Amino acid sequence: MQPTFVLVHGAFANSFSFAPLQAELGLLGHRSVAVDLPGHGFAATYPHAYQTPQDLEELATTPGSIKGVTLADNAAHLIGILERAKRNGPVILVSHSRGGVTATAAANARPELIDRIVYVSAWCPVDLDVNDYYAEPEMATVDAASLAPALAGDPAALGLLRVNFRTADPAALAALRAAFLADGTDDEFLAFLNTFQPDESLDAGTSADRAQAETWGRIPKTFVRLADDASLPLALQDRLIREGDALTPDNPYDVRTLASSHLKWLIDPAPAARLLGELAALH
Repeated sequence: MQPTFVLVHGAFANSFSFAPLQAELGLLGHRSVAVDLPGHGFAATYPHAYQTPQDLEELATTPGSIKGVTLADNAAHLIGILERAKRNGPVILVSHSRGGVTATAAANARPELIDRIVYVSAWCPVDLDVNDYYAEPEMATVDAASLAPALAGDPAALGLLRVNFRTADPAALAALRAAFLADGTDDEFLAFLNTFQPDESLDAGTSADRAQAETWGRIPKTFVRLADDASLPLALQDRLIREGDALTPDNPYDVRTLASSHLKWLIDPAPAARLLGELAALH
C-alpha cells in the first residue's frame, strides 16, 4: 500500500510552509498530510498590533492562544492524525526543526503508528534536553542574541515566545535571514517570513521526552542533514545522529544530505521530494 507522508512543522511555522513540497510530492504520485500543531495555522493569534502601523507596546502585552500549549498537547494532536493516516497504510513521519521534538514524543508513545521517522535538520534529543544543547560546542556558531531585536514582550509574562516577523529593523531582518535563509533571495526571504506566525509555545520538553530506545528506537529512521543550516548547524545535526545511533546501535539512522539552509529546501522542494520518494519505495 502507498505510504502517507505526515509532515510536522517547526517553531513559528505551520502547515502552509509545506505547500510547495506537497505539490511536488503529489506530482510524483505521493500522498501527504501537513499538520498544524495546536495554536498554529488558523488557530494562531495575529494581534491587531501586529498589523501596520504596528503598536509595539500593545504587541508586547496582547495575549496569545498558544499560551499554555504543551509538548504533550502537540504529541496528542499528532498521534490523532497518525492514527487516522495509519488506517490507509504505512506512515512516514517527517519533521523539521522543532517539529522533531513533537515527532519524537509521538514515537515514544505510539511507535506502532509509524513505519519510518524522518528528521530534516530536526531536533531529536537523546543525551540532553533541547535547551541544554545551546550551551554545547556544536552550537557555538549560533548567536541567539542576534535575534533579540525581533523579540516582542517578555516570554515569562506572556506565557509564550513572540517574535515580530513584520519588523522593518534592518539589523533584525539581516539576522533572521542569516540564520534561516542565507541562500535565498530577498523576495524568498520576505515571502517565507510572512508565512510565519508571531507566537510559539515555551514547552520544548524535558528529559522524559528524549528518544527512548524501547519505543522510538524500534522505528526505522532517517536523518536528512541540511549542509548549509546556520540555525541548527551541521555539527549539531551530526551529534544528534551519533547520539541516536549510540542509543540504538542495531537500528542506526539512514543518513542523507541536502545542500540547503534551514528553509531553502522548502522553497525549492524537488530534491527533498525525490529523496522522500526513495524512502517511500522502501515501504
